[in-house]
Amino acid sequence: MDVQVTGRIMIAMPLTYSGFSKSRASNPANSQTCFQPLDPGILDASIPAFFIGRDSDGFWLARDVKGEIGGIFLFRSSALAFARRVSARACCATIFPSERFELDVENHGNPLIVHLKRPLRLALAGWRRAVALTRGIVRAIEHRAKGI
Repeated sequence: MDVQVTGRIMIAMPLTYSGFSKSRASNPANSQTCFQPLDPGILDASIPAFFIGRDSDGFWLARDVKGEIGGIFLFRSSALAFARRVSARACCATIFPSERFELDVENHGNPLIVHLKRPLRLALAGWRRAVALTRGIVRAIEHRAKGI
C-alpha cells in the first residue's frame, strides 16, 4: 500500500498492516477490520486520510480511515476528488491498498453505481460464456483440421 498526501506534501510508503486479506475484502461485514488508523509515527492524526481502491466489481472506492464517510465511483479521479472535497482542507492522505476491498459505510458517491452492479455482473457472466464457447469452437476446428 502507498500513502500519498495530496496538496503541498507527498508521502509514499508501504502500509505495514498485515491483517488485510482477500477473505475480509470479499465480506463487507468484516472489512472494517482492515481499515486500521495509521500509526501516528507515519501520519499525524490531524491530517484526514482516505483509503482509495477498487471493490470486487472493479468500481473505485473512497473511504475515510475513521469510517465516517465513503463512496463508490466510476473513476479513480472521482474517488480522489471526493476525498479532497470531504476533507475540506488543502491536503489529505490517500492510502491505496494493493488488494480489493468493499465499502462498509453508506455510499455518498455516485448513486447510480449501486444500480449498475447487477447488470455489469450479468454482462460479464455472458461475456465469459461467449469466450468459453468461442474457445470450444476454435478447439473443435483445430482438432478437425488436424484430422484432415
